[in-house]
Amino acid sequence: MSSRASFTNVIAVGFMLFALFFGAGNLIFPAMLGQMAGENILSANAGFIVTGVGLPILAILALAFSGKGDLQSLASRVHPFYGIIFTVALYLAIGPLFAIPRTNTVSFEMGIRPFLSNHDSFLPLFLFSIVFFGIALFFSLQSSKLVDIIGKILTPLLLIFIGVLIAVSFVKPIGQVQAPVESFIDNSFFKGFQEGYLTMDVLAAFVFGIVIINIMKDRGITTKREIMISTLKVALIAGGLLAIIYSSLTYMGAKSVIELGHLDNGGAILASVSNYYFGSFGKVVLGFIVIAACLTTSIGLITACASYFNKIVPSISYKKWTISFTIFSAVISNFGLSTLINISVPVLYMLYPLAMCLMVLTFLHPIFKGKQKVYQISILCAFIVSFFEGLNAAGFQIETVHNLFTAVLPLYTVGLGWVVPAIVGGVIGFLVSSVGKETVNHTLVEEK
Repeated sequence: MSSRASFTNVIAVGFMLFALFFGAGNLIFPAMLGQMAGENILSANAGFIVTGVGLPILAILALAFSGKGDLQSLASRVHPFYGIIFTVALYLAIGPLFAIPRTNTVSFEMGIRPFLSNHDSFLPLFLFSIVFFGIALFFSLQSSKLVDIIGKILTPLLLIFIGVLIAVSFVKPIGQVQAPVESFIDNSFFKGFQEGYLTMDVLAAFVFGIVIINIMKDRGITTKREIMISTLKVALIAGGLLAIIYSSLTYMGAKSVIELGHLDNGGAILASVSNYYFGSFGKVVLGFIVIAACLTTSIGLITACASYFNKIVPSISYKKWTISFTIFSAVISNFGLSTLINISVPVLYMLYPLAMCLMVLTFLHPIFKGKQKVYQISILCAFIVSFFEGLNAAGFQIETVHNLFTAVLPLYTVGLGWVVPAIVGGVIGFLVSSVGKETVNHTLVEEK
């Protein structure tokens, strides 16, 4: 960071960014990855770190590099209509469709279910959802800073408890690492890469990045170079902390199989590991902290989504958006954590390539002089492939298309078939715009 900001400020903002990314839901995926990857833990974890840590850092840097004030403005480089559609889809994904319901289901899996005798009844989750989202709605409609205060206390407590759990698991492992499940026997790196989609941190980074950049500007950092350098330092601090925690939880999950068996989701894994080491006391402490941390995350997401949709549709009040998102999230959450994760996978398979493509094109923007056709054709080609990959993940495989893509697209079998078409599409877009003497994208003019 520049001389205008101290080393202490760098650390403080870095920890703040870490807290934004680190929701209690992020705890569950590395643990599950470890159980599935088994002896292939190193390569699978490396792939997970790329999408769960590396790409979110790049997404934040892309925003700083672009000079844009929000995601919609950045995505509008493709087309203004696309800017709205993509931003809406992203907010829905990190909001009422997946992330907000997940805060409730993770809370239930880790804080309530371990104490239930009848795990098959839908009633406990239903009743818990009413209480959980009732509290979330109340605070989402308030202007009080109580949630921020609680969050600043609960995040450190959660980290301390998880840190203790991780330390004990290293000193006294539950068991030995077992063989990987069938899907992780081959191409475990790419499988881990796709598992990283579930954190949704690349999507969230396009929202969080604006918060960090605005903080930089508020502290007197105004030039593009200074913002890039300061943002990089902050992002590396947050990313380093996430990488350490993710890797440790992956290791913990891998060591737990021999004693706990393969469980349905990461929430159940962490609750069982906590019970293994600390008994009922561990379950109670972990459950309480996770529920409270998930609650503050839920309130933050509801508030952010309601504010955005109120901005683009002002005829509907913030209060109405808040109530609608809360009720919708409560209904969706009652499908349960495992079902919710399975439902989210096809959508994330479609959205993530578009986000990554936009991120790369943002860095290359000056090279192709902001030509709009480059954005449009590249992202269109990526979407065509990612759309069918999403259908495959949902179990609606179209054999003709699948066989064609398998035969002609590199990396398609490992879930990255969109990469080469995106590159080819970008080159075609550049050639078409050059031949047609397309005018430079207006966004580049605005930035000069």
